Amino acid sequence: MADSYSPSPKPNKSWPTVTRFVRYMLKEQRLLFVLVGIAIATVVFALRPSTAAVSSSGRITDAYSVSESVQMMNSRRSVYPTGFDSLNLGGKIPLGLKRKGLRIVVTGGAGFVGSHLVDRLIARGDSVIVVDNFFTGNKDNVMHHFGNPRFELIRHDVVEPLLLEVDQIYHLAFGTLNMLGLAKRVGARFLLTSTSEVYGDPLQHPQVETYWGNVNPIGVRSCYDEGKRTAETLTMDYHRGAGVEVRIARIFNTYGPRMCIDDGRVVSNFVAQALRKEPLTVYGDGKQTRSFQFVSDLVEGLMRLMEGEHVGPFNLGNPGEFTMLELAQVVQETIDPNAKIEFRPNTEDDPHKRKPDITKAKELLGWKPKVPLRKGLPMMVSDFRQRIFGDQKNIGAAATTTSTTA
Repeated sequence: MADSYSPSPKPNKSWPTVTRFVRYMLKEQRLLFVLVGIAIATVVFALRPSTAAVSSSGRITDAYSVSESVQMMNSRRSVYPTGFDSLNLGGKIPLGLKRKGLRIVVTGGAGFVGSHLVDRLIARGDSVIVVDNFFTGNKDNVMHHFGNPRFELIRHDVVEPLLLEVDQIYHLAFGTLNMLGLAKRVGARFLLTSTSEVYGDPLQHPQVETYWGNVNPIGVRSCYDEGKRTAETLTMDYHRGAGVEVRIARIFNTYGPRMCIDDGRVVSNFVAQALRKEPLTVYGDGKQTRSFQFVSDLVEGLMRLMEGEHVGPFNLGNPGEFTMLELAQVVQETIDPNAKIEFRPNTEDDPHKRKPDITKAKELLGWKPKVPLRKGLPMMVSDFRQRIFGDQKNIGAAATTTSTTA
């Protein structure tokens, strides 16, 4: 019987291989050099600057160079008032750098306030899309930006939906629900321009933001009053329910160049009537009070609110209080001392007093109005005179009001 044969197993060569590798690494301090290299690489990546910056709206934008940021910083200093560079603009930006220009939509941007806001945003270096149906706005108000690659104009009524990719939305029109929907879709920060009319005929004087108001829901003024109150409600619901970043401004009486000449507002009425040698129409006994802020002050407040950290609402107005008779007298002093005053029956639901408490805006936004009525009114008069009579010598005055008073 043949002997059985079973071959012996081959020796395992893995251990000798590992042993040779370990011996190799231990010779001539090779392991030490490897560990030092790993440590250096770790430090380099840990200290490496971020390749993206966060804009004030919370959206990520491409990183930019130091030289570009310095140029933007210098341009902003020429536009913003003293001390504004120290304002916390929201969003974490690397130390010493300024953000790139944002892409911003301004609804109602061809109107009185909107066009002055557009001027400031473009001067700051942002790209601006104006959306306006020209119902009260005027293309002439933004025509000086035509040809600027950072300016776009869309004729559109925002009560109809609109699809855009933007970082911020300044909403100065109707169609609030659609614009809130846009802000939610693209992650934009949304600023609602509400009004002091939400206080109605106030029983509290001056009015603070915590005051709920005294509004007649079925009066002749209620459509506007309640419309703005509803807009504030929608804005806060989108903020709480959908996480939309929102800001709310309650704007008090504002005047300045580019106002509609015949819009029915008291300042524009008085100025136009005085220039046309017509009587100044005062409704009621003329003892109703209002406060009047120049448009450049309002624009500054809106921008600070948008770039700040607080939702609001914030009163934005000039607490300097005038009766209608006192306003008429200032207009007489500015235009025609011989202008007549004509009294007419008062309108329904006309508020007796209106004056903002701006303590909150002072403390949280670092904002307060700077242009008194007697300084701002002549600039408005120059603009109205040119538009009514075509007085060429006053063309330049109205065009530069925002930059000279900001």
